[in-house]
Amino acid sequence: MAGKREAKKEDLRSRLVAAGTELIREQGLKNLRARDIAERAGAALGGLYTVFDDLDGLILHVNSGTLKRLEAALNSAVLPAADVQETFLSLSLAYLRFALAERNLWAALFEHRMPEGTPVPEWHLAEHGFLIGLIAAPLAQQLPDASREDVAIRARTFFAAVHGVISLSLEARFIGITPEVLEREITALAGILARRPN
Repeated sequence: MAGKREAKKEDLRSRLVAAGTELIREQGLKNLRARDIAERAGAALGGLYTVFDDLDGLILHVNSGTLKRLEAALNSAVLPAADVQETFLSLSLAYLRFALAERNLWAALFEHRMPEGTPVPEWHLAEHGFLIGLIAAPLAQQLPDASREDVAIRARTFFAAVHGVISLSLEARFIGITPEVLEREITALAGILARRPN
């Protein structure tokens, strides 16, 4: 009996996450409503709260799925025998292409905020680790005398630079780059970042 109940709950969870993913993909995070998710999932509104504590809990699971797809895209872009410059370029372009293909879901990774006083769960923070890890690995080869902490800091700086250019551009900020030249400029930026630092 308990097994059936758990299976039903898991099915409901999957349908709700799928519905939330579809709605964020279509309309972005800003207008996401629990009622719309439940309706899309074919569930009662109260059903959402039997699976998740609140709407933020569901959004975390949608973002978790997005992170898994992003990680797969970045991992598949890197060739094992590639040098540092090729790796940074491949990662940067794969990141850009994912952001362009999944603009609203990608944006939701950075737009979502937990309510004040509620920390992001550790399991979800840990899921972001690959973003820095994929950069830190080739950086460690390039900076053999640097501490792990310094390599991690440099990897964060690299990520922030590439992400910042893409984010400002896709948000059409005045300082952003038009989509027509964005890939060219990300390629140039990756080359600059890949140069061995002094």
